[in-house]
Amino acid sequence: MEQDIRWKQRFQNFEKAFLRLEEAIRIVKGEPDNALLQAGLIQTYEFTFELGWKTLKDFLEAEGFIVPSPKATLRQAYQSGYIKNGDRWLKALNDRNLTAHTYDDEIATEVIKDIQEKYFFLLKDLYVWLKTQ
Repeated sequence: MEQDIRWKQRFQNFEKAFLRLEEAIRIVKGEPDNALLQAGLIQTYEFTFELGWKTLKDFLEAEGFIVPSPKATLRQAYQSGYIKNGDRWLKALNDRNLTAHTYDDEIATEVIKDIQEKYFFLLKDLYVWLKTQ
């Protein structure tokens, strides 16, 4: 029962972060060359992704799965049909790890493009699915 409550509590934080990410994408599209806004978008993505996979982990644990890491969580969620595009999720995780530990303009530009065109939609699908649970 406690696990069931835990994922729902974490979902509330994920929801706030997801809505903030949606807003950040909109703002950056309006000023695509603003480096400060770009950095803010990347950081917002990082914590939204973090809350997303952790919410998924809590959900899976409430379902009885043991998922000790982000990769294990994403793989189990994919196998269970809770998320689609397992490979893209793993690439999103890799990019989140990359941006959290290095700062390179070329990498940042590529990741921002992927956040806007791919990763946001992964997180949106997760958000919509979790909202119905």
